[in-house]
This record gives sequence, C-alpha cells and structure tokens, in this order.
Amino acid sequence: MEPRRDETTEQSRDTPTVRMMVLETDKPHKETESRRGSFGAILHKHFTDAGAAHDPPLGIETDRRFVVTEQGGKMPNFDDFEGCNAVLITGSMFDAHGDNSWILELLDLLKKLWQHYPKMHFSGVCFGHQLLCRFLGAEVAPAPSGDWELGHSKISLNPIGKKLFRTDEDEIHLHQMHQDQVVSPPTVESSGGLLQPGTKVEVWGYSEHTAVQGVYVRNRLFTTQAHMAFDDEMVKRQIEMRVERGSIEDKAHADQAAETADLEHDGDRLAMAILRFFHFEDDGIE
Repeated sequence: MEPRRDETTEQSRDTPTVRMMVLETDKPHKETESRRGSFGAILHKHFTDAGAAHDPPLGIETDRRFVVTEQGGKMPNFDDFEGCNAVLITGSMFDAHGDNSWILELLDLLKKLWQHYPKMHFSGVCFGHQLLCRFLGAEVAPAPSGDWELGHSKISLNPIGKKLFRTDEDEIHLHQMHQDQVVSPPTVESSGGLLQPGTKVEVWGYSEHTAVQGVYVRNRLFTTQAHMAFDDEMVKRQIEMRVERGSIEDKAHADQAAETADLEHDGDRLAMAILRFFHFEDDGIE
C-alpha cells in the first residue's frame, strides 16, 4: 500500500509547518470512510483546523500509513520518519496488549524512533495511548469491572491537565470508546532505559471509569484515552461495529451512550493542546 500525504493548501511559504506521521491502526466504518476518509485523513483535517486557529497560524503536513499488515497494511521504514516533528498513533479495535505480529513490529519501530530522534514528539489516541504506555513498560488490561467507557464522558483535569489545556476549568468532555485501559502510568523503572532518570511521567486527567486518561512527558509524550475527532455519526457507527462484533454485550449501555453522540465536546481543545505540544510549546511544570 502506497503512503498517503495530506498537506495544508492555504499556507504561505513563511507559515511554520508541523510535520506529522500518522500511523493508522484500524479502518473506520465504510460509510464513515466514504464521508470523511481514513482515520489519518480525519485527524489531518482536525489538526489543520487547529493549526488555522493557532496564533500565529501553523501549517500541517501529514504522512499517513496504514500499518495493520494482516489487513494489507505496511509498516513504514525507519528512514521514512526523517524530517517528521511528531508521530501520532490512531485508535483501533485491536487490543494494545495483544501480540499480533504487526503490533510487535510497531513496538520495535517505536523503540528505534524514540532512541534515535530525541526531539521527536509522540502522541496516541485510545489504542495509540495504550500502546505508547505499553512501549514504556506500563500494563494495559481490560477494566476490572469489565464494562466499557462509551460516548460523551467527563474527564477531570488535574493541575498538569489544566496547564496543557490552558484552562482554569476542572473538567473537559470527550467521546470515549474503550474497555481496555492503562492500569498505571509508565515509570523510569518500567521503561527499560527509554526514560532517563529523573523524568517525570504525569497523568493529566481521570474519570470514574479510567484513572489514566492521558499521559504527559515534557517535550516527549502526550497521549489521550479519549477521542478528539469523532463526530456524532462516528460515535454511533463505532458503537454499532463493536456491538455487531460481540465486543459490547450490554446493549442498553451501548444505546444510552449512542444517545450522547451529538452532545458538545472538547475535541477541538484537545487537538489544540496536542498541536502546541507538537510545536514545542510545552506548558507542563518544570
């Protein structure tokens, strides 16, 4: 499969540009893909809007690679990341704690990138968040209760989260789509030498269902369990797909979550926060 590149079209030569590699770890529902494109294309549009709202405006250039080799994808080569400012891993219906060959290959690639590109920034959404935490030695497992966090959800922000989102508010709202979660954040000790001694690994938010809603390492890592670019149709479709696969067994819970799909959420604010991180505008505590 050939790599796909999206570039902002309304930027001048003087506009700073953030160059991202989006690693697509799943495909959206066919109707969603027909309407909005792949997960990488959806995120490109979302970050393009965030870049236009940034002061001063930022251009976004995105390489998109579908990496699920068992479904016809191809893992990028190490050299393909030359010139990239950031790597973003999408959500997926695969288990981030699984041992699929492409997942193990991706973990190996992440290790090489982390070690050889010390200024590269890493982010992940849902599956991507969990995989990056696993990569740094954290445990990923199904929620102890066995239930899902679905649809429009409240996330409480701690002081780190408030700085990242540049807000005094105590909470944000985002769409969720997961049963697995990061049990506890990675540590210097768990990382096997990938995190230097003294590195702070911060959790920026939590919910009643999930204690680790995102992880932050200054100038290096900013992940989110929740989704930033889901619209109401995507929420409903993603829930529908999981019910049809038998992953979600509580139909009443699924129906209730689907009814929240059109509620206002803070996906734009999350994209802005991650974009500032990608652009080396860290707002974390020293």
